[in-house]
Amino acid sequence: MAYLAPCLTINYMKLYRTRQGNVLEAGGKYYQLDQPWDELVNREGLYSYLEKATTSAKEVAATNDILAPIGSQEVWAAGVTYLRSRNARMEESKSSGGADFYDKVYEAERPELFFKSLPHRVAAHGEHVYIRRDSRWNVPEPELTLFINSKGNIQGYTVGNDMSSRDIEGENPLYLPQAKVYERSAALGPCLYVPKEPLPLSSIIHMTIVRDGKEAYKGEVPVSQMKRGLMELAGWLYRETDFANGCYLMTGTCLVPPNEFTLQENDRVDIEIDGIGVLTNYILYRPMK
Repeated sequence: MAYLAPCLTINYMKLYRTRQGNVLEAGGKYYQLDQPWDELVNREGLYSYLEKATTSAKEVAATNDILAPIGSQEVWAAGVTYLRSRNARMEESKSSGGADFYDKVYEAERPELFFKSLPHRVAAHGEHVYIRRDSRWNVPEPELTLFINSKGNIQGYTVGNDMSSRDIEGENPLYLPQAKVYERSAALGPCLYVPKEPLPLSSIIHMTIVRDGKEAYKGEVPVSQMKRGLMELAGWLYRETDFANGCYLMTGTCLVPPNEFTLQENDRVDIEIDGIGVLTNYILYRPMK
C-alpha cells in the first residue's frame, strides 16, 4: 500500500480486509479494526463510524497481504448502463437476432440487473481470474462497484472486474449466466473506499491490458458517461430483494476492447478508478481436474 501524505482533514478512508484482520487507512496512518467484516461495514454512516474508530484503534504497519474486500455479501451487476456497452452488446448478438434486447433495455425505465458471484468465487487484487475454455472471446469489464448496506444506502466503493465471455452471451441472451457466472469470474479490490462525500461522477475509470510485457489495450472513461444514476441502480436492486449484510453492485462498463481482441493466459489486467486505487489481476484457465 502506498502511504498518504499526512493532512489535517480526512476526506476519505480506505478499508482493507487482510490476512491479519481488517485495516483502516486514514490520513497516512493504518489502524487495526477487530470487528468481523460484515458487522464493521454494514451500518449507516460508515464514514463517521470509521472516523471515530481512529481515535481508539491500535495503529499498525501497512501490509500488502490483502484479501478481496468482501465478507458474506453477494455480488450483483448492472448491464447496458453506458452507450458503448449497449453498442457492443448489439454487435455481439446480431447473428442471434438478440440485438434489439440491448437497445430496449438501454432506453427502458427498468435496468438490467443480474447475479454475478458469491464471495468464495471473488478474486482479490493480485490474484488470478479465469477465462472459459469453451469461449473464443473473453474480455475483462472494468466497473465502479458500490457497497450498499442492508438498508439500501451506498456506503462505499471499490474497483470491480466483471469477466465476460462475449461470444457465449452473443449467441443467445439466455446464455448470460454461463457467460458471466463461473469460477473466479469476478474480482474486487484493492479496498473498500469510504469517502466523506459521494464519489464525484467526474472520476475516471482506467483499464490497461498487458501481454508479454507490452501494452495490448488501454482506455479510460469518466463515470459521468453512465446513463443511470447510482442510487437509481441500488433502488432497483433492493426493490424486492433483501441483503442482510449488504451487497456489492457492479454498475456496468464503457471500456470495451476491439472485437478482434480476446484475453490470453498470463495477460495482466490493471483497472484503476480515481481515488479508489488499482485492481490488478492475472489471466488463467481454471485448472483441469
